[in-house]
Amino acid sequence: MAVSRALRRLLRIRELEEEQCRQALESSMGELNRLKDALDSTGERDRQGRRLFEASVHTGELPDRLAGLEETRAAQRFALVLAPRIVSQETEAAALREQFLAKRIERRQAETLIQATEAQDAIEANRSGQRSLDDWYSSRLHQKEVESARPRPDQPSENGSTGEF
Repeated sequence: MAVSRALRRLLRIRELEEEQCRQALESSMGELNRLKDALDSTGERDRQGRRLFEASVHTGELPDRLAGLEETRAAQRFALVLAPRIVSQETEAAALREQFLAKRIERRQAETLIQATEAQDAIEANRSGQRSLDDWYSSRLHQKEVESARPRPDQPSENGSTGEF
């Protein structure tokens, strides 16, 4: 029994679904990495604000001190906004990872089914070929037996005649 077109179409659909899930997962992971990078840069912005504040304490520059405080506050507010978005993106990425793995399993199941069918077809073809060879050899042996049992016209028969008149 050959692999049906429907089964091959199912495999193709599973491959496409897996590819779509993989792309969605990669997109989600890219967004998560972007958010984490933004949080890291927020931490750097906070450190720069603190350094500016410390430097203004030594120089006595009030605008630098205010700018340092504002940079620190802005970084903290930005970090507060980013934290829930990162958690949400991590949750989404985990769900997409699970969906991707499920689609991969479905594709592999279809591949396994096709491979099993092809292996069964190969076994059946080998059996059929062997059966044909066995039948050919058996008919050849039978033909030799029939030919050896039949008297030849050029050999004398039991009554001494050659079969000619």
